Amino acid sequence: MNATDEVNERTALLAEENRPKKPQREPTPLPKLQLFNLLLLQLAEPITSQCIYPFLNQLVGELPITGGDPAKIGYYAGMISSCFFATEAVFVLHWSMLSDRIGRKPVLLIGMGGLCISMVLFGLSRTLLQLILSRCLVGMLNGNTGVMKSMMGEITDSTNMAQAFALLPIVWSCGSSIGPMIGGYLARPHDRWPNLFSGRFWVEYPYFLPCAASAAFSAYVFVHTYFFLQEPGRKRKTRSAPGTSELAGESNDEVIDDKPLPLRAVLTRPVIISVGNYGLLALLEIAYLAIMPLFLATPIELGGLGQTPAIIGTIMGTFGIANGIFQAALFAKVVGRMGPKRLFMGGIALFPILFAFFPIINSVARKQGISTSVWALIGAQLSLQVLMDCSYGCIFMFVTSAAPNKRSLGTTNGVGQLIAAIVRAIGPALASSLFALSIERNWLGGNAVYVFFGIISGLGLFACNLLPAQVWHRDDD
Repeated sequence: MNATDEVNERTALLAEENRPKKPQREPTPLPKLQLFNLLLLQLAEPITSQCIYPFLNQLVGELPITGGDPAKIGYYAGMISSCFFATEAVFVLHWSMLSDRIGRKPVLLIGMGGLCISMVLFGLSRTLLQLILSRCLVGMLNGNTGVMKSMMGEITDSTNMAQAFALLPIVWSCGSSIGPMIGGYLARPHDRWPNLFSGRFWVEYPYFLPCAASAAFSAYVFVHTYFFLQEPGRKRKTRSAPGTSELAGESNDEVIDDKPLPLRAVLTRPVIISVGNYGLLALLEIAYLAIMPLFLATPIELGGLGQTPAIIGTIMGTFGIANGIFQAALFAKVVGRMGPKRLFMGGIALFPILFAFFPIINSVARKQGISTSVWALIGAQLSLQVLMDCSYGCIFMFVTSAAPNKRSLGTTNGVGQLIAAIVRAIGPALASSLFALSIERNWLGGNAVYVFFGIISGLGLFACNLLPAQVWHRDDD
């Protein structure tokens, strides 16, 4: 065997130009119906998770939870939000591994059913324990995000993977816009439409309607998935049976199933490197997203901008729209031109700049007030945030292509979701606490939190450099 014929784990780490040359392939057409079904499943996730946030603080304040102390509302609201990620971290790997054995569709149906039931229970909850249990239920039953990425990896190949994965952040952005609109517009319907919602039920359960609306969408997706989503076919490999000879004209082949591997066998070097980078991105992004509304709401003299909830919502909604448009129009082209590694590293390298924008914007606001310059800086920050978000499409491709075989895609993506859930459960509290302590104790002029995460971003570039120039070698290449 020639040296150029050998393909092993190290081959994926070589520069693309040093790999054995392969003939260029035309992009495989995307399976549009299957892809639509998966994106519909993806859409239900942010709608149900985000619809509670417009009314969550008000709900906690109205229930006998805080003992009449408004200062405790944020603490309990944060507890309710975090319990989803905590339970997801415990159960997500279980569901992903199970999907490798019983198939993707049954697990996706269980997850969608969990979304529907948990939202109904959340709308009917009247105590802190009931609220927490309803959110824990969806975290326990729902392993859909990793399973959907696994299935997307099964229905694509290296020629069309970027085009398919570019759609995930678009759908998430849409759901993240629709969900809060449902929560804000349908909350307390007896106040908005007293003639239509005048019964005692709507007075006792003023936030049931938005929960029921999102649950109804999940129920529709459940039915649609049951009837229209097709389980991906399993590839079967063949090899010549022992003792046969092609020269002798014998063609007695033995069929070998591409079976799922145990967890230890899945944790190969490509998987560990890819999942580690996914965890790094998730930590930095969740910290940034936790700081953003805090910064916007904090008074100027304390290091923020002192904006109202309506303006904060407009700023964050603008990002969602701009991000969806950019990802839809340009992600596949940009990743094709730059390559997934360079684009991912560029996104990580933007985090120190994104964090640095906060003290710069506050400094300008202290001197000029909320001026045109402040809005221009916020616009520049949001533009860089859109570019940073391309990193997600890239790392999803790396994680999916790192799977040892397609029957282990669920376990591989499950490990990624496990790490992401852990850092997303820890990250907001860490970022918020550092933000408060930096201001309270005047660490580095109140900017210690930005320096801390900026340093993590810089160190993270060393982990990014371990990724291959292109996605890991796949069997379909």
